[in-house]
Amino acid sequence: MDILACPVCKGELELRVDSEEGNEVITGALLCHKCPETYPIDDAIPNLLPPDMRG
Repeated sequence: MDILACPVCKGELELRVDSEEGNEVITGALLCHKCPETYPIDDAIPNLLPPDMRG
């Protein structure tokens, strides 16, 4: 987590865990403290694409 930064503004990201298995986050989100962006985590994979590039 210490090396991750918001792709839009380079701000610090906070982890929100919705479900986990062991030490692995299965669903949740990464929330930026500097801008209003939220990056989803689905099936243990964070989607760090900027919002206009997400499909």
